[in-house]
Amino acid sequence: MLLIRLIFESFAFAFNSLKANKLRTFLSLLGITIGIFAIISVFTVIDSLERNIRESLDGMGSNMVYLQKWPWMPPEGETEYPWWRYLNRPVPDLEETEDLLRRGNLIDNAAFLFGFSRTAQSGSDKIENATIMATSHGMIDVWDLKVERGRYFTESEMRSGSPVTVVGTEIAENLFPNMNPLGKSMKIQGHKFRIIGVYEKKGQDAFGTSMDKNIHISAVKSLYMINIRNLDRGQTICVKAKQNIDNDKFIAELEGIMRSIRKLKPMEENDFAMNEVSIISKQFDLFFEVFNMAGWIIGGFSILVGGFGIANIMFVSVKERTKIIGIQKSIGAKKYFILLQFIFEAIVLSVIGGVVGLLLIFIGTQIVSYVSEFTIILTIGNIITGLLISSVIGFIAGFMPARSAAKLDPVVAMNSV
Repeated sequence: MLLIRLIFESFAFAFNSLKANKLRTFLSLLGITIGIFAIISVFTVIDSLERNIRESLDGMGSNMVYLQKWPWMPPEGETEYPWWRYLNRPVPDLEETEDLLRRGNLIDNAAFLFGFSRTAQSGSDKIENATIMATSHGMIDVWDLKVERGRYFTESEMRSGSPVTVVGTEIAENLFPNMNPLGKSMKIQGHKFRIIGVYEKKGQDAFGTSMDKNIHISAVKSLYMINIRNLDRGQTICVKAKQNIDNDKFIAELEGIMRSIRKLKPMEENDFAMNEVSIISKQFDLFFEVFNMAGWIIGGFSILVGGFGIANIMFVSVKERTKIIGIQKSIGAKKYFILLQFIFEAIVLSVIGGVVGLLLIFIGTQIVSYVSEFTIILTIGNIITGLLISSVIGFIAGFMPARSAAKLDPVVAMNSV
């Protein structure tokens, strides 16, 4: 009952303080509001960005290895990227993909992949610089693609280079507005393709790529449209491991098979890169740590100023209510009651500033999510963090004024002017 009474009275005093001294209270709470806004907005953006990136990385496959000419990062222990060592490496090809599938015991599936840009046209409708994705048959499994309408390629269509294609939703909507694209034809570089399927709409990922904007064709068919022999077109072999396979064993098997395929001697360096999603993930971990620290530093200064503002309000409040404190103590109020009363009041004022800051963040997240494809979510965890920070600052800022109020002599306090 005492705690409820303290909280109720603290709310009443805080409300009266806001009502009686609107400008002073507003300016004092502005620091807390700005501080909470700075810290939690940074956390909210970073959390949303991290979630988006993690989802994109998961889409690339945690149990996947990308065999390519170029490594994604400098070698372990080195800070400089030695591009000259990789310049003359051979590019992966379709035959190597087939060899890996035949010889790998720990491989679930593999797909050869590269991309290029061409103009796609259907009647008077055309798309300039459309992304053409040329792959082998295993792509649907390796990337876990979903066909919303129609069907995927058969293996014989892929191997024979049949002039059929599965397209993204944006391609279908732009070339065949208000029509069913299945069975319709389009022309790419003079080659006619029949649409057999449309991929499920997924939107753009954190790296700016999207199947919605891709035209998927057979890698064999693409050889009639573009020369890739010994030319670097971003050729990649995506290799997916079987379930519950030890990653080190999987990597060791891939490396052994690739070295055997390319007939490398025991002391020769690999002439291929084995890129894993975990490499990117580790770099982003460091990136997020730095940004979170920046959020604390940026918001910390504002919260410090806000804390001084709360302390100022409370010292003034103690002075204005000195007679009331004297009366309370004369009729039996204990020191801890006066102490807790002012501490709770400081916490309430600080939390009000924090709530305003969180409300501004929420409004900002709704605006950003509405005007852009990037979705920002103010999580429950960040709301709780903001309220806890506000409460702690209120407690620290209110302790000294509350302590001075609790120490007042009742006789002196009642006779104060």
